Amino acid sequence: MKDFFNGFANLFVDYLFWPLDALRDLELDNWWLANIFSWILIIIGFVAFVYWMLELKKYDDNNEEDKSISSHSYL
Repeated sequence: MKDFFNGFANLFVDYLFWPLDALRDLELDNWWLANIFSWILIIIGFVAFVYWMLELKKYDDNNEEDKSISSHSYL
């Protein structure tokens, strides 16, 4: 049973985490290149945020939302 868990650990350490090890080694040479994935995710998040805000503004301009001030019907 111990060999099973050691094999499972070796699968992750030796094969599945090698891209992260490569990024860790690359950071010593070029910080910008090592963090390109972070910058790409930040840009994708910013674009998604701007898109969502424009969609909300579009629905707000069309007056599609019920903005009446009322509480629950049972009150």
